[in-house]
Amino acid sequence: MRQTHVFTSAALNYIPKVRMLFRSLREHHPEWRLHLALADEKRSHLDFSAEPFDEVIPVADMEIPSWRGWAFCHTIVELATAIKPFALQRLLARPDAGNVIYLDPDTVAFSRLDDIIEALDEANMVLTPHQTKPETTLAAIIANEICSLKHGVYNLGFVAVAATDIGKVFAEWWGKRVYHFCRADIPNGLFTAQRWIDLVPAFFEGVAIMRSSRHNVATWNLTTRDFSRDAVGNFLVDGEPLGFYHFTGFDSGAHRVMAAKNAPGNKAVQEIVEWYDGQTKCLADDPLSNEPWAFAKYSDGTLITRAQRLMYRDRLDLQRAFPEPFDANGYLAWWNSQCRIENPELFDPATEEAAIAKITSGLNAGYRAGEPKSNLTSVGSIFRTALAQPRTKWQLGKRGWEILRNEGLPGIRRRLDNH
Repeated sequence: MRQTHVFTSAALNYIPKVRMLFRSLREHHPEWRLHLALADEKRSHLDFSAEPFDEVIPVADMEIPSWRGWAFCHTIVELATAIKPFALQRLLARPDAGNVIYLDPDTVAFSRLDDIIEALDEANMVLTPHQTKPETTLAAIIANEICSLKHGVYNLGFVAVAATDIGKVFAEWWGKRVYHFCRADIPNGLFTAQRWIDLVPAFFEGVAIMRSSRHNVATWNLTTRDFSRDAVGNFLVDGEPLGFYHFTGFDSGAHRVMAAKNAPGNKAVQEIVEWYDGQTKCLADDPLSNEPWAFAKYSDGTLITRAQRLMYRDRLDLQRAFPEPFDANGYLAWWNSQCRIENPELFDPATEEAAIAKITSGLNAGYRAGEPKSNLTSVGSIFRTALAQPRTKWQLGKRGWEILRNEGLPGIRRRLDNH
């Protein structure tokens, strides 16, 4: 019998919240196998035998090329997102795999999810849109529909994939893109791993769009869903049992604010928010919540800054010169000496943010140290075309001057590295 594998992705400090998801799945689907994709390193002093999941898969075991240099390029949230397609590939490759489901760690299941498995009987993957019904007010269009246009039509707090040939090809395709482009960069059309999924219905056969309003309920769709409770206290959505609710943005307080805005006066919404608040209020006291992230510091204990991650992600020469960037005697030493000379604006609090914005303004392919040094055929063909066509040569020169003027030599280097 083919097995349904379910996984979520988080660092060690998020395991207390992960327990809520997996305990809810254990209650409704005791037959499923549950996995934690760990965006962190295992610790010898931690015992996971009593946890409500069957397996921990650390990032080191996901067969991600040059994974330590790659991990350095990401914040904790980005890394937890970036490993999703690689964990998906690993689980789909298992001999017993029938289906693989991903759920964000801040979701909770409230009833059985058999309709998702039934959809996978006929499909290669199942997606849930942020919205399944059009908004009716300008305020909601701005807050929800335009927000989806920025962040992605489909919410990747959930995805279900069948262990078919197409399902496996999808996971590989997604991983290749996320490897280079898992970043929150809306001006350049990226939002971690999510925006890529907008292309999936165009690229792959057998994509089921789950429009049932009982799944992936969250603040961004409460405006168009009738959320209530029945006489015995079960939550309902448009008269159906609530499948799973996504408590995104809860820790920051954004969830509570948006729930009040999008479902004003709805007692059932207030009750589910208060229930989750009560369940999570004591999580900060759990020792795991205070486990430090393994990739937050250099080998000498110095905290890695955002600017240092971005500079390393931006420059292929640094990736190749310092393949182990966590070593304080390597990349950090360069940062404190040569980088201070090359980029003094990054060391002045008055100019640091503008300098960081300049680094991120041009889109590049991120971590590339494990790839061939350059695609000289591609670059050479551009120059050969320019020499043969005077108009192209003039346009190329004009564009080169614009890049040099606006971004300096790093802008030229970035584009050559990307070819």
